[in-house]
Amino acid sequence: MSKNLTKREEDYSKWYNELVVKADLAENSGVRGCMVIKPYGYAIWEKMQAELDRMFKETGHSNAYFPLFVPKSMFEAEEKNAEGFAKECAIVTHYRLTNDPDNKGKLIVDPKAKLEEELIVRPTSEAIIWSTYKGWVQSYRDLPLLINQWANVVRWEMRTRLFLRTAEFLWQEGHTAHATKVEAIEESERMMNVYADFVQNFMAIPVVKGLKTESERFAGAEETYCIEALMQDGKALQAGTSHFLGQNFAKAFDVKFANQEGKQEYVWGTSWGVSTRLMGALVMTHSDDNGLVLPPNLAPIQVVIVPIHKTDEQLKAISDQVDELVVSLRKLGISVKYDDRTTHKPGFKFAEWELKGVPLRIAIGPKDLENGTYEVARRDILTKEVVSKDGIENFIKNKLNQIQEELFNKAIDYRTEHTTEVNDFEEFKTVLESKGGFISAHWDGTSETEEKIKDLTKATIRCIPLDRVEEAGSCVFTGNPSVGRVLFAKAY
Repeated sequence: MSKNLTKREEDYSKWYNELVVKADLAENSGVRGCMVIKPYGYAIWEKMQAELDRMFKETGHSNAYFPLFVPKSMFEAEEKNAEGFAKECAIVTHYRLTNDPDNKGKLIVDPKAKLEEELIVRPTSEAIIWSTYKGWVQSYRDLPLLINQWANVVRWEMRTRLFLRTAEFLWQEGHTAHATKVEAIEESERMMNVYADFVQNFMAIPVVKGLKTESERFAGAEETYCIEALMQDGKALQAGTSHFLGQNFAKAFDVKFANQEGKQEYVWGTSWGVSTRLMGALVMTHSDDNGLVLPPNLAPIQVVIVPIHKTDEQLKAISDQVDELVVSLRKLGISVKYDDRTTHKPGFKFAEWELKGVPLRIAIGPKDLENGTYEVARRDILTKEVVSKDGIENFIKNKLNQIQEELFNKAIDYRTEHTTEVNDFEEFKTVLESKGGFISAHWDGTSETEEKIKDLTKATIRCIPLDRVEEAGSCVFTGNPSVGRVLFAKAY
């Protein structure tokens, strides 16, 4: 199997696009800006969904589903939110097609079928959900309301890239209502931590937890918490956000409750979400010039077994032993595939599973049967070793745990090497162009300075780290007083 991937150092963007397609994750569709997620890519997304869904439910959340369409007047109710998403909206104006009288076989929009009110295809669901919450919340006994939905959204992007930016994408969006400001802020922080736990422990991607600046904040939010990850090309990627909405949406949709004294109050809200952008993060954090590298916790196939044989008798003897191994591995919760296709040679299979990032590959031939051994190859560091048949199951389990840990440590090391403190703007520009990564620098706290730096360098403030040291300093651009460092980077 020929991979022929562009090298990362030659053209990182081209490498990424080729890998997503050649590894059977996704492809462009017949709809402009939209993608088809292929079975192998969707299997990875399903593992992400399953783990996140478990984590949401363990923190008290329930799943529901809300309409795809939002009436325009409802969408406009929270002004900042509507304004923030206005340029990305897809709008339904008519509900029927009819035959074109001047061109047989062609269909046109029926001018008589114009909607009384235009419908927005949801770019996010705050409006439709909060309008629903008005009927669900009457008393403090109805709170907190902890709801999540798995859905698709549409944001009419002009420049798209598979997983990273598409006109339609899959995600989950949590929407919660609380009796107090303190509870809502605690919920926002809790979900940021859930995301960080998932991304670090299952995706093996280290993240920085922080707050967005006012200009980068979610439209309609009082505060946006985020987790920021660093990709191999030195660019940052926002991996998840959690928003403290204050009472903005409650007031826009008149969501009130009677407190314990019987007094009417507006509820406090949050929203939070991660999307299929995480698939892009997974590819760009770990993969190499040979293809995908998947952390075992998220690999649809953790172990692939390839028989080496010349005759049907040899294949049968190998299969008899492998069948037992497959059963034993699955009892340990390890996903395994026995690739006994006779239509492809072992070399083709090795290349295919390497490209698809399967963490461990086991090869077994007639000599291995005689010697009671297996050849075990690691995808992440491309090494092979001969392992005894005895105790192979525990060896595999331990090796998968080791790979998971080492992928995370490798990504941590890369981030550490590509996080640089700078103290003047010339150094800022030099580091950004020569090295990239996160730049830790003082900022005077103004949107004007933030915008000027963005205009001059294309670098944005990725976050104000939650663990930053509060210290007096001078802004890297203006020299004005600063109370602490923030993280800048070019970003996806």
